[in-house]
Amino acid sequence: MDFIDYYNVLGVPKTASEDDIRKAYRKLARKHHPDLNPNDAEANKKFQQINEANEILSDPEKRKKYDQYGKDWQHAEQFEEARRQQQQRSQYTQGNPVNDDFSGGFGGTDFSDFLSSMFGQEGSPRGGRRQTQFRGQDYQAELHLSLRDVYVTHKQTLTIEGKNIRITVPAGIENGQKIKLAGYGSPGVNGGPAGDLYITFVIADDPRYKRLGNDLYIDEEIDLYTALLGGERVVETMAGKVKLTVQPETQSGTKVRLKGKGFPVYKQDGQFGDLYITWQVKLPTNLTDQQKALFRQLSTL
Repeated sequence: MDFIDYYNVLGVPKTASEDDIRKAYRKLARKHHPDLNPNDAEANKKFQQINEANEILSDPEKRKKYDQYGKDWQHAEQFEEARRQQQQRSQYTQGNPVNDDFSGGFGGTDFSDFLSSMFGQEGSPRGGRRQTQFRGQDYQAELHLSLRDVYVTHKQTLTIEGKNIRITVPAGIENGQKIKLAGYGSPGVNGGPAGDLYITFVIADDPRYKRLGNDLYIDEEIDLYTALLGGERVVETMAGKVKLTVQPETQSGTKVRLKGKGFPVYKQDGQFGDLYITWQVKLPTNLTDQQKALFRQLSTL
């Protein structure tokens, strides 16, 4: 995997504070957000890099490894484990002191060169030593969608490390839900297995529908006369328009339930939650003198 300078991606120096990193991330994320740059592959790639840079630099432990090992920071734990094992072997070898490469740094060598010298290149292990395989690093990504997007099963394409990955988004997926794509992470070392890709779904609030689990909630206005005398009202649902009967003397705040008109249940084809409609009675305005007189007359009855 090519080295990415995360500090350069966020436009901050290596001495940047956590607050500086957070501010830079928020500014760039808004600028390159997919919703503001539809069908812009370069902006989408930049947005993924910004998220990745923030994930590493906002985490003190990951940032420490990144600062210490550079492009090989993802294999820092494997290196430390190998270093401990080598030290233990060296301590039990008479007349063979602990390898200086392990005793404090790389002696001016690149960590990748160190790994190669220790474990050998593929097909030509050093001194016949068996190559040690390491699993690749996991990737983390976010996919931003609208509520209407996840009402139906559909395809989405993500760009991860310059590679396009096409996935199926099942209807009914929840905000914050995470799925794993095995083997789509960083390649392994010395033939080790690749890491995994974890995708977190970020679903924006909808201006009309409120979602709670598999149920949907909306407010619908009715005029005073329909509320008092009853009538019919056409309501737009995610599944289409439906005609409802409003009962006479309906109070503002009255709820009605439409069974099966809510949100699809995740990975259960044909299963839906319910839709709850709250009637909001709208009082008339700009009344004429005659209308006001009629209301006064009603108030005395």
